[in-house]
Amino acid sequence: MTNSPLTLIEVESLARSAHEGQTDKAGRPYAEHLAAVAEGVRLRGGSADQQAAAWLHDAIEDEALSLTWLDAAALPQTVKDMVLAVTKRPGEPVEQYAARILATPGALLVKEADLAHNADPVRLSVLDGPTRERLSAKYANIRSLLGLPTP
Repeated sequence: MTNSPLTLIEVESLARSAHEGQTDKAGRPYAEHLAAVAEGVRLRGGSADQQAAAWLHDAIEDEALSLTWLDAAALPQTVKDMVLAVTKRPGEPVEQYAARILATPGALLVKEADLAHNADPVRLSVLDGPTRERLSAKYANIRSLLGLPTP
């Protein structure tokens, strides 16, 4: 018997639960970032699968969910592929990371929405100067490697 795929609402609920208690660099609940990225994907015309991947885009990297969980999850393979594509591996060169995103159908839009929210001037404004500058340079570099225009 095959489990029916998780709905987008179920994926959102699962992601919110998995990241419960986590905060972003500005001290905000991490689920706010996930919601912003999923909405960014939706506003950019992303599919339901891309929106699901947006909700889960940091789950493996942040160890909120395991690779074993993702492998067994009732999700389309395209969602799993996108989540894995945008998951940065420890010590991985950024060029390799960018190449994987570009090689995975649908992943670029998820990463674009993620970068747009990460680089939001309002979000960055609450960080100290050196952190803001370091992150801005990091986001600009990955945007360049992905062929995305500077916001």
